[in-house]
Amino acid sequence: MTTLTDRTKTALLVVDVQNGVMSSAHDRSSVLANIVTLVDKARAAGTEVVWVQHTSAELPRDSEQWAYVPELARREAEPLVHKEYGDSFEATNLEAVLAERGVGSLVVAGAQTDACIRSTLHGALARGYDAMLVSDAHTTEDLSAYGAPPPGQVIAHTNMYWQYQTAPGRTAGTLTTEEVEFGVTTPA
Repeated sequence: MTTLTDRTKTALLVVDVQNGVMSSAHDRSSVLANIVTLVDKARAAGTEVVWVQHTSAELPRDSEQWAYVPELARREAEPLVHKEYGDSFEATNLEAVLAERGVGSLVVAGAQTDACIRSTLHGALARGYDAMLVSDAHTTEDLSAYGAPPPGQVIAHTNMYWQYQTAPGRTAGTLTTEEVEFGVTTPA
């Protein structure tokens, strides 16, 4: 369980599922369908859905590239966290948003696997959160031209190592979209 005292709630963290990020994402349709399913499951269970949106030179604020993909629609009451670094906690109000809502456990989905997803998972665990990665609801683009493995391997490697991630007093691991049951923070 989380090391954050009196933080018994879980939130779905949807990271950077923006037009410019997802335009060349690996297995885009399947990953987006799974994220839509997760958002629907979270809402049906009364679980917080927290949206994270990256701003950079490639994703200028208020541009078409910066906007969330049309398949996902944030509700007005759902928090939106703006970030400029890989770790969704770094120089943002994410910690305050989660603390205000009593959240100590995160279910993480989105993009990009090898950047913001990994950074956010590690940032969450280091800050005392339980951090579950949805293994079939994160993606990345093909960066093999720059020396990275193909995207399917990047995703598989991230799922493999996060499945075995541990920290004192915290839970980490992976679940598939089908396995996610909000209110449950450990694999069955």
